[in-house]
Amino acid sequence: MNRIGYYWGIGGVLFLLGFAIYRLAPMALALGDIRLSLIHWLSLIFSIFYMAYAEGYKGFHLAFAPRVIVRARFLRENPRIDHILFAPLFCMGYLYATRKRKIMSYALTAMIICFIIIARMLPQPWRGILDAGVVVGLSIGIISILYFLILANRNPDSISVSPEVPA
Repeated sequence: MNRIGYYWGIGGVLFLLGFAIYRLAPMALALGDIRLSLIHWLSLIFSIFYMAYAEGYKGFHLAFAPRVIVRARFLRENPRIDHILFAPLFCMGYLYATRKRKIMSYALTAMIICFIIIARMLPQPWRGILDAGVVVGLSIGIISILYFLILANRNPDSISVSPEVPA
């Protein structure tokens, strides 16, 4: 049971990120059919590099990815049926988390939903430019989760991030 929760939690998070990439990539790839001006090219380069750093490195690699793995490990060591059933939500910090972690998780989700609504209103090529950056950031997120998964399997004590569970 404990291994099921561990792999379901990590796999579910990877699936959600992969599905987001699957949904956004066509808009980014559609840029290949559009003639871009210099400002569009500069915006595309900025979007990719900014999202790689801000979303991919700062957001995913330094914070989200290690916490997903640490929370999955906590779930493996402390299995409860309700946490196992909702393991991806548990690993993302929506369930059985400190008050601060829950607030951060829900606030971040609300902010992402607002950005999605705004992004859908943008015409091409601007939406594709924004989506290209997001796809890069999400891809770095997936790679980061896999990196920390391998790291944790080699040396369980190598990740020093708190699972932020109630005391």
